[in-house]
Amino acid sequence: MSSIISVSKLNKVYASGLHALKQIDLDIHRGEIFALLGPNGAGKTTLISIICGLVNPSSGTVLADGHNIVSDYRAARAKIGLVPQELTTDAFETVWDTVSFSRGLFGKPPNPAHIEKVLRGLSLWDKRSNKLITLSGGMKRRVLIAKALSHEPLILFLDEPTAGVDVSLRKDMWAMVRSLRATGVTIILTTHYIEEAEEMADRIGIINKGEIMLVEDKTTLMRSLGQKQLILHLHTALDALPQALSAWPLTLAADGYDLVYTYDVQRQDTGITPLIAAMAAHGIVLKDLETTQRSLEDIFVDLIREHA
Repeated sequence: MSSIISVSKLNKVYASGLHALKQIDLDIHRGEIFALLGPNGAGKTTLISIICGLVNPSSGTVLADGHNIVSDYRAARAKIGLVPQELTTDAFETVWDTVSFSRGLFGKPPNPAHIEKVLRGLSLWDKRSNKLITLSGGMKRRVLIAKALSHEPLILFLDEPTAGVDVSLRKDMWAMVRSLRATGVTIILTTHYIEEAEEMADRIGIINKGEIMLVEDKTTLMRSLGQKQLILHLHTALDALPQALSAWPLTLAADGYDLVYTYDVQRQDTGITPLIAAMAAHGIVLKDLETTQRSLEDIFVDLIREHA
């Protein structure tokens, strides 16, 4: 699969001595939704700012659709739309004017039909004559996305796109991001909402202390690092784990009515069948059972803890 963004040996050292990025190598595939996760101060915003041409790298190279972001800045930047975290817009401009002005900043000729298409796609058409000061926080965030799309970029960066918006609007924006991807736009998002990455991303990158810890297909990541739990609901409570079941990694719930068995989904032999047989042999009667999968949040927290 071809890369639309290629980052090679990227470093950023600030004047204060802070080494914000360390030898970053990263390829983002054309047409994918890529989620970049990491704790506060991990380097997410610095990385995005460098790719978007807002911060100069100390060393290394970044290509956006084949254009070097330093030596071919204008061409590279024209390929990129950025939706920042902060709501920084002229409060007394209308929606139409502010989005149209953003298009002009990139030297693009007026194209009312494109602006209309963008506003309709973001459910902003009815608000086109409204001044930004009159809009809700969620609508203002949609305006930021419209501004970023005004010059028809191939790459869209969303920095915490749903921060501070309610659950209903968040789901609307997820649907909008998918529709953008369907038109061929490559989406890169940073988010603190792990379920956002789990819901939308094709691939996930985790950054911590300025270093990329891993980049993996979401499904593969959850399958390879994830674990399942089998919860065995018992007919009669146990006072303690029987010695006969000590061969299995079991945890007994506080009330004694549930046994929790954690197992690796990659193993061919999960050990579940002999476990249930051993329980039956020792008179432990099952009432019900259920399985749960480790979430992306569990995986993320464990990875960050391991590299703390």
